[in-house]
Amino acid sequence: MRFLPATQAIPKEMLPIGSKPLIQYAVEEALSCNISDMVMITSKFKGAIKAHFEPNHEIEASFRESEKEKLLNDLNMIINTCGFSYVEQKEMLGLGHAISCAEQVIGDEPFAVVLPDDLCHNEGSSVLEQMKEIYEKNPDYCVVAIEKVSLSEVDQYGVIDGELVSGSVNTFLVKSMVEKPDPAESPSNLAIIGRYILTPIIFEVLKDIDPDKNGEIQITDALMVLAKQGKVLAYKFQGTRFDCGSPKGFLRAANVISE
Repeated sequence: MRFLPATQAIPKEMLPIGSKPLIQYAVEEALSCNISDMVMITSKFKGAIKAHFEPNHEIEASFRESEKEKLLNDLNMIINTCGFSYVEQKEMLGLGHAISCAEQVIGDEPFAVVLPDDLCHNEGSSVLEQMKEIYEKNPDYCVVAIEKVSLSEVDQYGVIDGELVSGSVNTFLVKSMVEKPDPAESPSNLAIIGRYILTPIIFEVLKDIDPDKNGEIQITDALMVLAKQGKVLAYKFQGTRFDCGSPKGFLRAANVISE
């Protein structure tokens, strides 16, 4: 809603930073971890996302043997490397619901979730690469990415309460999680951002989660169930996150990231 009327006909995931849409940055981050099976949760209004990741022979023919031909090299590499599945979320009922829509495609495998709204910029390893290192050492745990935010902003996020893992300065064992807490009652200012590595048990947990007051299924509520079992880690990542779901954050990203 924050980008209307710009997103009246164009999905917000297709808004460009530099020469690439947000969704392409998300796919490239997954590829940085050697993840090549992409499951896109879309809607009937987001056909442009599927079209972006399909060959366009007419454009390629018009560019052939010109300087512009190389402009599509990165995208063609993605198209040739990745497999894409598309699952339609018929109603916008929250991130937890969106993830549950992918159960039949994902099956009994661990998987990563990347929200294109949260564009992460790193000079070294991507956020997902950093999280993968944590997960590979703790394969029975879900891993969520967190960052410090000001206390006045915690009511915009899921927030964790946790304790540092022994010997670590940036990995927390999560004790509890609260979705969009009142700043006066928030357990911390460590906010969950749009990067998750989830184990397949999350699908069973989501089936028992009740909708919130807005009728949405929150992934935070499902992760809270697993946190009570001591099965969720939170990783304070290295890098910069831009909230590209807001015009202000989008402009900040455009001023920092150039392609």
